[in-house]
Amino acid sequence: MAEDSVAQDQLKAFIERIERMEEEKAAIAADIREIYAEAKGNGFDTKVLRQVVKIRKQDHNERMEQEAILDLYLSALGMQAAPPEL
Repeated sequence: MAEDSVAQDQLKAFIERIERMEEEKAAIAADIREIYAEAKGNGFDTKVLRQVVKIRKQDHNERMEQEAILDLYLSALGMQAAPPEL
């Protein structure tokens, strides 16, 4: 029976920690929304800001590879000039 009590206490502690973190996550998300709203109020395009944040999270080499593939696809679709041959 004591083992059941310990397991129950552990489970309850895990759940409470998760709940606290979820509350903190919601508060941070609200703070981020406020920052984007402030940026928008100052004339910045929030879609572009979100893209910049996403790009800055990426590894430099990964980003360069994705940009090269994007350029290739756009060129193949006639949406931009062909990339220069190396």
